[in-house]
Amino acid sequence: MSNSKQEMLNTIRKAISDVPDSEIPEDIEVLRTYRRDGDLSGDEVVKLFKERVGEYQATVKRVKQKDLVYTIDESCRREKVKQLVVPNGFPKEFLPASVKPIFDLSDNPLSHFELVESDGVITTCACAIAQTGTIILDAGNGQGRRALTLVPDYHLCLVHEDQIVHLVPEGFSAMEKSVKQDRRPVTFISGPSATSDIELNRVEGVHGPRRLDVLIYR
Repeated sequence: MSNSKQEMLNTIRKAISDVPDSEIPEDIEVLRTYRRDGDLSGDEVVKLFKERVGEYQATVKRVKQKDLVYTIDESCRREKVKQLVVPNGFPKEFLPASVKPIFDLSDNPLSHFELVESDGVITTCACAIAQTGTIILDAGNGQGRRALTLVPDYHLCLVHEDQIVHLVPEGFSAMEKSVKQDRRPVTFISGPSATSDIELNRVEGVHGPRRLDVLIYR
């Protein structure tokens, strides 16, 4: 065992040395003095979300629902997308005729090879957080299983204005039922996939799509 790992474990053992074996986490009250409710208006929340998403080098637009088909078509043409993976429950009326849908069905899921070979994926979302520009997926209708938004190189996500909350605690509260009762896997997306190597060179597409389009509609 390395010296640094041993030092870390020793620090943990010292920190919990006075904790009785019978004690469980629920016995200790957690002080939640941080802000838990936002104070922005609905329009201000949407504007903040749009601004923060854009800071992650994602493409983000605010459109009316009646213009979704046209805007999706426009986005796909710009990104040279001719076929899109479509999850169960996605509103088919939003799909433009110019794009070939590849449906991922629960009884006939697409293989990882098929996902890699696709031009991208289109989904809805479960919730979005303006404070951090984060999109939350919980594998619900229109979102699909986690692989759908991790394997393809392009992700086009639809976010309804009513799904956007101001603060992170509000986002966690919105997802509480999905996690505790439905036991769904939850994915947090803050911009296109990107990381930095030891020399701080930005590398995109390591953990998910290199390109993210977000359409906020009402």
